[in-house]
Amino acid sequence: MNDISATEREAVTIMVAPNGARRSKADHPALPLSSDELAQCAEDCLKAGATAIHLHVRDDEGRHSLDAERYRQAIAAIRERVGDDMIIQVTTEAVGRYRPREQMELLRELRPQAASLAIREILPQGATAAEVGALAAFLHEMHDAGVLVQYILYDADDLRRLAVLHEEGRIPQRQPWMLFVLGRYARDGRSHPGDLTPFLRELQAGRLHEAPWSVCAFGVNEYLCAVNAAALGGDVRVGFENNLLRADGSLAADNADNVARIAEAIDKMGRKIATAQETLDRLRHSAGAVRQT
Repeated sequence: MNDISATEREAVTIMVAPNGARRSKADHPALPLSSDELAQCAEDCLKAGATAIHLHVRDDEGRHSLDAERYRQAIAAIRERVGDDMIIQVTTEAVGRYRPREQMELLRELRPQAASLAIREILPQGATAAEVGALAAFLHEMHDAGVLVQYILYDADDLRRLAVLHEEGRIPQRQPWMLFVLGRYARDGRSHPGDLTPFLRELQAGRLHEAPWSVCAFGVNEYLCAVNAAALGGDVRVGFENNLLRADGSLAADNADNVARIAEAIDKMGRKIATAQETLDRLRHSAGAVRQT
């Protein structure tokens, strides 16, 4: 495989996480829930600078769902609006409703372009050797199918655990794609730019220092955390899943509002916004992915 160009390494991928698992229109009337609303949101956020979307779907009662058919409907609606100009990532988030087996079943049935999974959910502490082996087999299966898996990490301990699994050969990617969740358990409910420091310290100390990483953040400091991550060489995930506010504390109009503000800041720091294809090429190169569709 050819080396990724310096331009692509310097480009920042903006992923929008427009709804999450828990919020409703009572939180913000522009929160997209239906397939049509998600498709409109994707189109608006693409115009604003996002080239990837982190997708949650809901059931008929508005609850978080891991139903493959609902995902197919949402993905089809989004593709009709944005074509291949956005990467569509599905979530496997448990939200207290789903077990690892059900999370893995979703991806086996759906075989999406990309998916996120939390290490602490998919492999809880105290997992048996058989459970570790089953997860490793699943991850290799997804890798061979060309699914781009992003590992969600809530603290430096999660990152150390991922590194051990990688060293043991349980994680198939040459350099795994990671999301650092900043300040998930902060007392004030807000993330802070300094929350990134423990992740980067752990990253530089181990063998995953070349792995692609991104951040997401909670509350009004989402903007500061995203800009800080981009300045330090990372990608960013923003959206109503974790934050409804602009940097000045006022309510954002919609997801595209905050995407545009962060895209503008990235442009001002002299970095370009990565296209979907540039991001795919970079992630496949890092992962050693086998499928190039």
